[in-house]
Amino acid sequence: MGLSLSAATVALAQDADPDPAYTKVINERADKIVATLGIEDSAESLRVRDVIAGQYRALGKIHDAQDAGDLTEAQESAELFALHRRFVAQLEASLTPEQVEKVKDGLTYGVVPLTYRVYMEMLPDLSPELKREIKAQLIEAREYAMDAGSSDAKHAWFGKYKGRINNIVSKAGHDMKKAEQEMKKR
Repeated sequence: MGLSLSAATVALAQDADPDPAYTKVINERADKIVATLGIEDSAESLRVRDVIAGQYRALGKIHDAQDAGDLTEAQESAELFALHRRFVAQLEASLTPEQVEKVKDGLTYGVVPLTYRVYMEMLPDLSPELKREIKAQLIEAREYAMDAGSSDAKHAWFGKYKGRINNIVSKAGHDMKKAEQEMKKR
């Protein structure tokens, strides 16, 4: 009996959360995202929450390993790429495309819809082609931002792509400074 108790204690210790405070934080973040998805089944909601929280944890481990010098930048990129693909595949296996978009937006603070809306308000006379290009650029930025290790790093990806968008829009003949000023007047 003592052997069984000891084995059970060891198993329990191995299953113990190494960082309960961090687990609480990532579960709360994931819960906020899952709340936007309209999942009725509580078991499915919990499963999706765990997938999202697991992504936060895995991203943290990769970024920590790179920060510690245990991964080169190329190794980090490869790890992030593989992790990203697995995560999106897990989401797509059980969520609708709209729900997957909501998860991605939740992981990146809703920057895509917010920034797209601002561009549309600032430049109401954009061609359909430019509108599609702006949306595509923002979505591409979001894919990279999802894997970033901090809020600042996520926003840096969007900043880089906003610069690209501004260049594209300017090349198409739109005056961004004038459009900003006119929007502020409205």
